[in-house]
Amino acid sequence: MSPDVPLLNDYKQDFFLKRFPQTVLGGPRFKLGYCAPPYIYVNQIILFLMPWVWGGVGTLLYQLGILKDYYTAALSGGLMLFTAFVIQFTSLYAKNKSTTVERILTTDILAEEDEHEFTSCTGAETVKFLIPGKKYVANTVFHSILAGLACGLGTWYLLPNRITLLYGSTGGTALLFFFGWMTLCIAEYSLIVNTATETATFQTQDTYEIIPLMRPLYIFFFVSVDLAHRFVVNMPALEHMNQILHILFVFLPFLWALGTLPPPDALLLWAMEQVLEFGLGGSSMSTHLRLLVMFIMSAGTAIASYFIPSTVGVVLFMTGFGFLLSLNLSDMGHKIGTKSKDLPSGPEKHFSWKECLFYIIILVLALLETSLLHHFAGFSQISKSNSQAIVGYGLMILLIILWILREIQSVYIIGIFRNPFYPKDVQTVTVFFEKQTRLMKIGIVRRILLTLVSPFAMIAFLSLDSSLQGLHSVSVCIGFTRAFRMVWQNTENALLETVIVSTVHLISSTDIWWNRSLDTGLRLLLFAVTVLLTSWTEKKQRRKTTATLCILNIVFSPFVLVIIVFSTLLSSPLLPLFTLPVFLVGFPRPIQSWPGAAGTTACVCADTVYYYQMVPRLTAVLQTAMAAGSLGLLLPGSHYLGRFQDRLMWIMILECGYTYCSINIKGLELQETSCHTAEARRVDEVFEDAFEQEYTRVCSLNEHFGNVLTPCTVLPVKLYSDARNVLSGIIDSHENLKEFKGDLIKVLVWILVQYCSKRPGMKENVHNTENKGKAPLMLPALNTLPPPKSPEDIDSLNSETFNDWSDDNIFDDEPTIKKVIEEKHQLKDLPGTNLFIPGSVESQRVGDHSTGTVPENDLYKAVLLGYPAVDKGKQEDMPYIPLMEFSCSHSHLVCLPAEWRTSCMPSSKMKEMSSLFPEDWYQFVLRQLECYHSEEKASNVLEEIAKDKVLKDFYVHTVMTCYFSLFGIDNMAPSPGHILRVYGGVLPWSVALDWLTEKPELFQLALKAFRYTLKLMIDKASLGPIEDFRELIKYLEEYERDWYIGLVSDEKWKEAILQEKPYLFSLGYDSNMGIYTGRVLSLQELLIQVGKLNPEAVRGQWANLSWELLYATNDDEERYSIQAHPLLLRNLTVQAAEPPLGYPIYSSKPLHIHLY
Repeated sequence: MSPDVPLLNDYKQDFFLKRFPQTVLGGPRFKLGYCAPPYIYVNQIILFLMPWVWGGVGTLLYQLGILKDYYTAALSGGLMLFTAFVIQFTSLYAKNKSTTVERILTTDILAEEDEHEFTSCTGAETVKFLIPGKKYVANTVFHSILAGLACGLGTWYLLPNRITLLYGSTGGTALLFFFGWMTLCIAEYSLIVNTATETATFQTQDTYEIIPLMRPLYIFFFVSVDLAHRFVVNMPALEHMNQILHILFVFLPFLWALGTLPPPDALLLWAMEQVLEFGLGGSSMSTHLRLLVMFIMSAGTAIASYFIPSTVGVVLFMTGFGFLLSLNLSDMGHKIGTKSKDLPSGPEKHFSWKECLFYIIILVLALLETSLLHHFAGFSQISKSNSQAIVGYGLMILLIILWILREIQSVYIIGIFRNPFYPKDVQTVTVFFEKQTRLMKIGIVRRILLTLVSPFAMIAFLSLDSSLQGLHSVSVCIGFTRAFRMVWQNTENALLETVIVSTVHLISSTDIWWNRSLDTGLRLLLFAVTVLLTSWTEKKQRRKTTATLCILNIVFSPFVLVIIVFSTLLSSPLLPLFTLPVFLVGFPRPIQSWPGAAGTTACVCADTVYYYQMVPRLTAVLQTAMAAGSLGLLLPGSHYLGRFQDRLMWIMILECGYTYCSINIKGLELQETSCHTAEARRVDEVFEDAFEQEYTRVCSLNEHFGNVLTPCTVLPVKLYSDARNVLSGIIDSHENLKEFKGDLIKVLVWILVQYCSKRPGMKENVHNTENKGKAPLMLPALNTLPPPKSPEDIDSLNSETFNDWSDDNIFDDEPTIKKVIEEKHQLKDLPGTNLFIPGSVESQRVGDHSTGTVPENDLYKAVLLGYPAVDKGKQEDMPYIPLMEFSCSHSHLVCLPAEWRTSCMPSSKMKEMSSLFPEDWYQFVLRQLECYHSEEKASNVLEEIAKDKVLKDFYVHTVMTCYFSLFGIDNMAPSPGHILRVYGGVLPWSVALDWLTEKPELFQLALKAFRYTLKLMIDKASLGPIEDFRELIKYLEEYERDWYIGLVSDEKWKEAILQEKPYLFSLGYDSNMGIYTGRVLSLQELLIQVGKLNPEAVRGQWANLSWELLYATNDDEERYSIQAHPLLLRNLTVQAAEPPLGYPIYSSKPLHIHLY
């Protein structure tokens, strides 16, 4: 696709040009797209200026000296409160008065949605257009009160005398007064009249009407600083802040329009995360509830430490709670409770208590070390500084060692130079394990140093600090609460900060958060440079405006750097508009970028099951890799990409703590689009260059350094490998198809015998059979069955036509299974009723003609069902049918169910087909059965069963009827199309079709036999012919044990994957190429390649996606911002976003990984 595809289509451009001015002004709609009466615009202007009118009245009375400033604020606020209630009740009245009118449909639906019919200046339609009103009555009252407060406080804030006192300039006062009231009117209109759609949209739907509160919220913040300055004297910093904020106040509309300021919900979550991470030493959390609970507990710890009078008590309190809050306490409690109740197995329960004992020992040692060193520092003032300096030098050495050990674990050092110690040309699991052994040992050493040595070394450094000896202030309490928390929560970052503090001799506090911000700033700069350069160097990304944008970025590079700095300071994403080099500061939001909890939604499809099977095993190997340091520094908000064949796994770290981290794994779609394929191919190239090439130089450079993906390591995971083979030449071979029919009968015999021998209740009847002796079952002799009454019966099968089941529809990859079985189940007779249905065959009561005394059962009903229908008045003319009984008392153990022994075919044809029955194979299969008797009698019992002619006739009848249902009696070889359709469960019509479909269990067994036979045919063509019966049984037992052979669309296919069947096979047809295909899934341990993504590139693209879809509503599937980008991986990043903006087919709940 051309890179000059429109950023917005024509309709969206008009829509955007109407929406953006409305956003800037706070809600007035002056660009409607159609002609509207003048009073529509006049009414909006009056409503917009109403706060200014009431504020102007109050300001005038104050300037004239009639009212004090606070009375002025009360007057303006009261008038605005009354006006707000009038506006809201007017809207309610218009809603109740208006009636629903049925509109005539027009051809232009979009235009009809925008147009309104206005009848008068104060008509109901006019009022509803101007004042849409609130959804909830509570908001009607609450927002009206807020409107009054905002107007009153805003009047007080913008009093000319007050502004003149701050700046001493009349001209500046006039400008600030004018534009300040414009800001206030914009905020009031959005709150009480008509809420504008904000560019800073966080939620997809504003269910609780939070968006109207956004602009007044910032008004109240600015006013609160001014009020603090009024009532708190002698604070120059507060005065300077008030002066700056008064100037910034007039720029609020631009910040709102550009989407720089966050909505209230995003602001609250972001503020809690920032305070928890940078102020209290914690980590962002995996869910909002965990974030709220952890924020309250961490803030409570810092506050409580201020009120502890003893210095030793403060140090012990900070150390203890810093350790406890860094643990995953909720998961530990759930784990212990679950294992003690639901999983009473010894090793697992013992392991959890072992883990708790480890944490208790660590806590006791930490408290003991802290108290002793603090006591030593209090009595040894001379050696205190020397002791802390010695510990500081030790920490420097420890930091260097840990950095080296971490970088050795990855394929690239700092993402640029190839690691000479990393295994080269790793393509198989065996080679990987052989070469990875030394690195794993190094990883264990690193984990010990990081988990046990580093925290105690940093506690020693902090305990020797002199700031803890005197009276503690607020800054000391907050600083050391953060320091003692970070020692456990984020040990590697804490070690770096402590080393910096030791180096520059900063003793008062270790609250240096800029190292994390510096890292964020560098990643933002790299992201901006990548977007800028690739917009020109990548031909498919080069647009007509690219040269102009590049020149502007170079000319205004200082402003671009300022934007990057602001994004860094606010921890907000850098938003590239439409992913072009046009950079804005995205509004601050939580580190996860989305309002909902991770893993709550996904676009589930048939391929989701592959991720369900893989994720638990992937999580297990991620635990080892993360503990060893193979994935680099673990920080919340980090993103990783895993690749195997056609599967892409998006891994995000949600939360980190002491010996644990929480992650979310998403699975991207397997059915690749053109853009998806282009980016996936680039991902493969990046991984191949890193892991599958031999390098002659010691330290080769990363050729894909500019890519957002940096390879880290490979992980051995047990998952399904997907192989697709071409079966043309096998399935359409005449010889193979001819052998297929004979093999099908053998497989049917084996499956039915296996099924009957393992049926529930058969084994329980063994002892009853031995105790009671023979219980003879009767069967009409196959050779004495009466012939049909008319010649038409003899020729019925030969005269059948199969035109309705032609070969025209062989091109379906997976034919739909007929629903005959389900329909037959719905037609069941009521018990105890004998209803005559014309044309039906009634069962005959044998009565005294039986050769033995046997209780009447369903077998007798089955005996005559296969004969032609007879006139009800001629039932007495039926011939005598001799019955026979089993010659072996143990034949009941492998006897077919009674309902399968009914007949639906003429006896002559059944007798003819019985010649195809492989009697030697049948006896061999029976002799291979597991015997339920003692060993000395086993061979005799099986021999007797195999020689039971009555039992054999049962199997002949059932097997050949199933055979006929699947193929018919024609001796011609089946066509490949026939094989494909029957494999999919679509059987040809025949007189036996209804007989088979009425027995769902037998139908599934026959279908299973057909599929096994097809797999046998493919194996014989690939591996050679079968030598004897034992080898054939070996093949069939392997199919039964290790294979699922069926359709990809079957539910059992998904069940087999979740049960981790070793192999799965499916037959298909590629209509484009005209070839038959076989798909084989093999469960084996294979290597998944994992790389780290630039988190700021991901957040920036997600910020643009949110703006583009939620504000500009640019949901065009071929839009520019979703096209393939080989360096930014733009299409894959969009897919990995949370639904409904993204479309991952799998998303896991937060997974807690233990790092030890």
